[in-house]
Amino acid sequence: MFKKVFCIIGLLASLHAHAAGAPVKIGLDAEFGHKTSTSAQAVEQGIRIAIEEVNKAGGVLGGRPLELVTKDNRAVTAIGKDNLRELAALPDMVAVFGGKFSPVYVECLPVAHELGILLLDPWGSADGIIDHGFRPSYTFRLSLKDAWAAPAFLKFGKDMHQASRFGVLLPNTAWGRSNKAALAKAAATQNATLVGERWFNWGDASLLSQYQELRAAGAQAIVLIANEVEGASLVRDVASLPNDQRLPIISHWGITGGEFARLAGDALRQVDLAVIQTFSFMDYESSGARRVLAAAKRLYGVESATQLRSPVGVAHAYDLTHLLAQAINKAGSTDRKKVRDALERLGPYKGLVRTYDKPFTVDRHEALSSANVFFARYTADDTLIPLKNEKRR
Repeated sequence: MFKKVFCIIGLLASLHAHAAGAPVKIGLDAEFGHKTSTSAQAVEQGIRIAIEEVNKAGGVLGGRPLELVTKDNRAVTAIGKDNLRELAALPDMVAVFGGKFSPVYVECLPVAHELGILLLDPWGSADGIIDHGFRPSYTFRLSLKDAWAAPAFLKFGKDMHQASRFGVLLPNTAWGRSNKAALAKAAATQNATLVGERWFNWGDASLLSQYQELRAAGAQAIVLIANEVEGASLVRDVASLPNDQRLPIISHWGITGGEFARLAGDALRQVDLAVIQTFSFMDYESSGARRVLAAAKRLYGVESATQLRSPVGVAHAYDLTHLLAQAINKAGSTDRKKVRDALERLGPYKGLVRTYDKPFTVDRHEALSSANVFFARYTADDTLIPLKNEKRR
C-alpha cells in the first residue's frame, strides 16, 4: 500500500515538474582543460547560442527550456567514459555532445550504447565514430569524416602543387589509424602514391626527423594529421629549413581546434600550409551567419568573424542543437530511444552550415557530405581565410 502511494506521489511530482517547465538537459563533455585548445569552448558557444534561440521561441515539448550541463574530459578517454556515465544518469538528460578528440568518442561507444544515451558529434572526424557495429546506433555526426577528407587532401595536392607523391604524418591514436586507412583507399583511386607514413605521439617535441624521412623518400607534399601543438611544432621545424627543403603541408583540421597560430608564430609566414574546413563565417552574407555572429558578439565579446576561434565547432554545434530540439519535439518526449528514432525521421531544415533535406536517415547518421569540404589558409593574426579558388557549397 505504502509503495503504491509513494509511486503515485512520485508520478504526480514528475508530472508537476514537467508542467512547470522543468528543463530538458543536453550534455557537453569536451576538452576544456586542454591548455591550448579552443574547440571545446567553440562547441559550447554554438550550443548555447542555439539554446538561447530555442528557449526564446518557447523551448521544447510545449514550454520546457533546454539546459546545458558541461563536463571536462581533458582529452583523456577514461575521464570521457566516466563523464558520459555521470551525464547519462541525470534526469531528463537527452543527449551528450563531444569535443574534437576522436579517440574519446571511439572509447565511449560501448558506454553510449550500453546506456542508450545519444552521443552527438560536432567535431570528431574518425570514421569509426559512426561506422561501427552497434545497432541501433546512438551516434550522430554533423562534422567532417576522414573518408571525405582523405581524397580531398590528395586532390588539393594535385591541383595546387602538382603533387602525386605524398608523405603522411599521423598521431598514434584511433584518429591517426582512421586517416591511414582512408588515405590508403583514396590513393588507390586517385593515381597518387603514398611514399610512407610516420607516426608520432601527442606531446612529441619535434616531428622534424619524420618529416625529413618522408622528404627523402620522395614526398612532394606532406599530409598532416595533427592538433595544434604538434602541428605548430612541425611548422616551426619546416620554417627552420632552407627554402628548397620546405614541402607544402596539407593539414587536417585538428590544428584549428586550438592556439595554432600563436604557437607557430612567425614561422607560419614561411611555410605553405592549407587546412581542410567545412564552414566559414567569413562568408557571412546569410542571415543565419549574421544572427550567430551577433549572438557571439553579445554573449562572448567576439567582434567579428575574424575573431571567432575554431569556427567549425561553433557552426556545427549550433546546427546540431537545433536538429536535436526538433527531434525532441517530434518524439514528444525526453525518452532517448524515441528521440533517437526521431532524429532519423526529421524533415528539411535550413541550417547555418547547409540546408538539410533529411539531416539523418536510418542508414545515414552523417548530416554533412564531401560536398561541404574546402580548404583555407591561416593569416599571421590567426584568421582562417577560405581559398577563393576552391569550389564550396
